[in-house]
Amino acid sequence: MYNLHYTNFSRGYVAEFFVNESDICKSWLLLPAENLWPEWLRGVLYIAALIYLFMGIAIASDVFMCSIEVITSKKRTISYYDNEKGQNVEREVLLWNETVANLTLMALGSSAPEILLATIETVINLGSEKQEDALGTFTIIGSAAFNLLIITAICVVSVDSPDIKKIRELGVFVLTSIWSIWAYVWMLLVVSYITPGVVTLWEAWVTLAFFPIFVIMAYLQDHGWSCAKKVEGIENEDDDSGIRIVDMNRHGSLTGHVPKELQVLEQERAHRMRKRLAEKLHGGNSSQNTLNEITDNDSTLRLKSESLGDVELFEPVSKTGISPEISDSESTENVNGHGPSTHRVAVRKASNEPQVFARARFRHAAVSALMGGTVSHTSHSHSKLPHLVDVVAKMRILNEASKLGKAPEGDLTGKFTFASDRYAVLESAGMLEVDVLFHRHILSRGKLSIMNETVTYKNGDIHSGETEGVEMVKGVVSVDFETREGSAKPGKDYKYTTGTLIFKENEYKRTLLIPIINDNQYEADVDFYVILKNPKGGGGLGDPSVSRVTIVDDDEPGEFLFEEPHYQADMKKGQVTVKVMREHGYDGKVTIEYSTIDGTAHGGERLKPGVDYIVANGTINFSHSETSKTFSIPVNKDSKGALNFIIALRNPSLGAKIGERSATVCHINKDELIERLAEVLEDEEEKEVTWGSQFANAMTVGGDTDSEGNEVDPKWSHYLMHFFTFFWKLLCALIPPTNCLGAWPTFVLSLTVIAVLTAFVEQLGHLIGCVIGLKTSVTGITIIALGTSVPDTFASRTAAKQDTHADAAIGNVTGSNSVNVFLGLGLPWVIATVYAAISGSEYQVKTTNLTESVIIFSTCGTICIMLLLLRRVVVGGELGGKNKIVKYISSIFLIGLWVIYILLASLVAYGYNIIPLPS
Repeated sequence: MYNLHYTNFSRGYVAEFFVNESDICKSWLLLPAENLWPEWLRGVLYIAALIYLFMGIAIASDVFMCSIEVITSKKRTISYYDNEKGQNVEREVLLWNETVANLTLMALGSSAPEILLATIETVINLGSEKQEDALGTFTIIGSAAFNLLIITAICVVSVDSPDIKKIRELGVFVLTSIWSIWAYVWMLLVVSYITPGVVTLWEAWVTLAFFPIFVIMAYLQDHGWSCAKKVEGIENEDDDSGIRIVDMNRHGSLTGHVPKELQVLEQERAHRMRKRLAEKLHGGNSSQNTLNEITDNDSTLRLKSESLGDVELFEPVSKTGISPEISDSESTENVNGHGPSTHRVAVRKASNEPQVFARARFRHAAVSALMGGTVSHTSHSHSKLPHLVDVVAKMRILNEASKLGKAPEGDLTGKFTFASDRYAVLESAGMLEVDVLFHRHILSRGKLSIMNETVTYKNGDIHSGETEGVEMVKGVVSVDFETREGSAKPGKDYKYTTGTLIFKENEYKRTLLIPIINDNQYEADVDFYVILKNPKGGGGLGDPSVSRVTIVDDDEPGEFLFEEPHYQADMKKGQVTVKVMREHGYDGKVTIEYSTIDGTAHGGERLKPGVDYIVANGTINFSHSETSKTFSIPVNKDSKGALNFIIALRNPSLGAKIGERSATVCHINKDELIERLAEVLEDEEEKEVTWGSQFANAMTVGGDTDSEGNEVDPKWSHYLMHFFTFFWKLLCALIPPTNCLGAWPTFVLSLTVIAVLTAFVEQLGHLIGCVIGLKTSVTGITIIALGTSVPDTFASRTAAKQDTHADAAIGNVTGSNSVNVFLGLGLPWVIATVYAAISGSEYQVKTTNLTESVIIFSTCGTICIMLLLLRRVVVGGELGGKNKIVKYISSIFLIGLWVIYILLASLVAYGYNIIPLPS
C-alpha cells in the first residue's frame, strides 16, 4: 500500500509515492521530490546547513550585542549642588541601570535566537488544530539546562587553581535564581494544572507581565530595596499625628569627613524646628509648661533639656555627629551632661503604646527616682493634673528637705540663672547672645509648687491644696556677669566682657552680648566661661550660674593631593616636576611634608652612575587662599631603562588632610612596550567605524597576536573559518555601523537578520527530526539548544578566566533563563491566545513531554544552584578553587546532571514512564 503525496508548483504538480506516511517531511524549505532522497544524505545536509546557519546567527548576534553595548553605555549629564564646593557640579552617569540593562537588552541579545524561534514557530502554526511538540519551547528548556549546567561546569574549571572567584552581587544572583526556577514552575502550572492542555488569555498575559516584575525586583535588590538613595540628615515631619525630628549623622563629604560648621548649622536647624514645634503645641506661647525658655539665634546653638507638655526632648552635646539609639534610662543622664557625648536629638509625640509598656516605663521611673537614679519621663496627655514621674521626683526632693527641716534645694524661684549651661558658637558668627533668666516667684517657707499646685511640708507631713502663699520679688533687681578664660583666650578668641544686667519689675529675661573674634587660621575648638555674680534686689543665684561657651572653628585648611597619579621626567632638563593641589578649603597658612621612595630607580644625595634621582624630603608651605604648589626632583639624564620612583605626602598641619592621591609615581624613562600599546589602543579608539571599514574587516583574514601585541600571520584554521563565514560577514557588513543614529538601526536590522536565520533553523530542526527519527522535543533540547548556546559558552569561559568576579561568567545565566520563559514563551502565548480569542477557539498545547521535561530540569537546576551556594561557603567562591580535585568533581557533577536531564527527558519523549504523574 503506497501513500501518494502531491506538491503543487506554479507550472505543475509533483507526485510522490511513500510506503509509510511517516516518511513524508513537510517544509517550505524542501526542494521538489526532496523527500525521495536518501535519508542519510538529507540528514548530513540538514545538519551541515544547521551548523552553517548557527555561524550566521553567531555573527549577527555579535553585531546585535555591539549595538546593545553602545546603547547601554550612553550617558547623561546631571547637575547637583555640592555643599563642599558651594556650587553646582555636573557629572556624567549611565543612562541605563546596569542591572536593568543586563536583564533586558543584554539578556535579549544572548537569548534572541531562542525567543525568536518560539515566536516564529507560533506565528507559523496559528490556526493549526494539530497538537505537536513545540520546537521553540523545548529549545528554551534545553538551552536553559545547557546554560545552567554545562556553561557553569566549564566556568568552574576554567579558573586556574588556586584562584577562587565569587559572585559580587550575590543578592541579585539569588533573586534571579529563584525567578529562574519559578519561571519553569509557572510554565508547569499553566500547561498541566491550572488549565491542563490549554493556555488562556490571562495566563499568557501574566506570563509576559512577570518579565517587567522580574526586572523591577532585580532593580530594587540592586538598590537595596529603596526606590531612592536617601541622604541621611535632618528629617522633619510636621504631621501632628506623629511629630518626629531626628538629627542624624550625615554622609561624609568628598574629603571623607563632615565639616564641623555643617554639624553646627544642622544642630541649629533642629533647634529652630523644636522651637516651632513648642509654639505649635502650646498655641504660640513657647513659655507655657517649660522649665527653661526656648531661645533661638542664627549663629548660636543652645544645648539644654526642656519639657514641652506631652513631648520629650533629648539633646546631649555632641561634636561627632554620631547618633546611636538612646534608651530611656540614658536620656536624662546625657541631657544633664553627665553621660557619653553622643548626639541624638529626638522629639517624639506620645504614642498610644500598650499598657504593659506604659506601666513598665512608669515603674522604671519610680524605682530610678527612689534609688537615686536619674529620671527619664514621657508625658502622655495634655492634662493639667500632675504627671506621675514629676510627682515622684518632687516627692523625693520633699522627703529629703523635710528631714533637714528646710526648703528643698534646686528651687529656682527668686534666682538668676542662664538659659543654658552650655553654648556653642561658630567662630565666624561675630557675636554670641546669652540669655539670663530671673525667676520672680518665691514660695513662702514650707511651701513648694508642683505642677501648678502648692504642697505644704511640715514635720515630715505633706499636704497639697490650692496655690497660696506665693510671694513675688518686686522692684528692680540686678546681677553682674563676667567672662572667664579657659582654653579660649581674651583678645585672641573673644573679647573680655563684663557688666551688670538690670531687670525691671516686669522683666524676666535679659540678653548679654559677647563679641567673638574671627581669624583665617585653623585651630582646635576652644572654651571660655560666663559667670553670674553679685545678685542685688532680693534675688539669688540659681543653677546654672556658670555657662561654658565653645567656639567652633569653621576654617577649612583643605586637603592635599597630587594633581596626577603619574608624572614623566623631562630628560632634556633632567628633572621631574610635580604639582600638589589644595582642595575643599583654602583657609589659613598650612604645611605638608613630602618624601621620595625608591621604586625601580635608586636615589642618592647627588647624581652619579648608579643614582637615578636625588632623594628629597621637604616641606611645602601654603599661604592663605593658595591652591597649588609645584616642585621638581633632579633625575639622572644618563639613566637607562624604564625606571620609576614614588613621591608621598605626609604630616599635614593641624586640621588639614591628605586626599586620595597621597602618592604619585615618577617615571624617568618611558616604557617602550607600554607606550607602543598605548599608541595602538589610541589608534583603535580613533578609528571611526564606517560601512567601508566594515566591508574591509569582513574581507580580511584575521590572525592572532603575540604577547607583545604584534600581529601573527593567520593559520590554516583562520583561512578555513573565513571561507565558511565569508558570506555572513558580508551580509552583516550591510548593517549600518553603531555610530549611526545611536546604534538603533544596527539594533533593529541585526535583530531582523537573526529572525530570518532563526526561521530557517526552525524548519531544519523539524526536518532533521523527521529524517533521522528524532522527536521534536529531543531535537530542541539537544541539537538546537547546543547550537544557540555555543557563543555564550565561549563568552562565559573567557569571562571566567579574565574577570575579577564570577558575575560576568555565570551571573547572567539565571537572568537569561528567566527572560527566556517570560519573554520567549509569554510573547508567543499572547500572540496565540489573542488569535484564538478573536477566532473563537482555544490555544491548545501538548503537555505529555513538556510536563516531565520541566520537572526534571527544575530539579536539576535547583541542585545546581544549591551546589554553587555550597561552594561559596565551603570553597570560598563559585568558580575555581585551591583543590583541583574538588573543582573537577564539581564540574563533573554538573555535567552529569545535564546528561541525566537529557537522558530522562529523551526516554519520556519516546514513551517511557520514567516520572509517574497523577492522572
